[in-house]
Amino acid sequence: MKEVKGNPLAQKSYSFALEIITNCKLLMNEKREFILSKQLLRSGTSIGANIAEANGAISTADFSAKISIAYKESLETKYWLSLLKDAEYISLKDFERLQPLADELSKILFSILKSTRLKKN
Repeated sequence: MKEVKGNPLAQKSYSFALEIITNCKLLMNEKREFILSKQLLRSGTSIGANIAEANGAISTADFSAKISIAYKESLETKYWLSLLKDAEYISLKDFERLQPLADELSKILFSILKSTRLKKN
């Protein structure tokens, strides 16, 4: 994907989305879990989609709004990962691999959001 090259946040979110897709495939095919896995799939891939939209923003307010959505989706993804771990749908090993990635994205997005909001005021 051309837009991802040279943009570390876009690269991280794209790689994370691929990890989420792989894990959701396993949840659906092996665990036969469809509801929670679709929630995880939606929120985990939405992070990168909103970052891509932010990169094409037409204003600072538009950029900030898309980053805000990406941030909220990262928090939601962390919730679904925790729930799936506690419900024993995903292994502790998978959780310990995915949760730090989601946490890193959350921290980066929050930092960007904070700086764009400060510039607005």
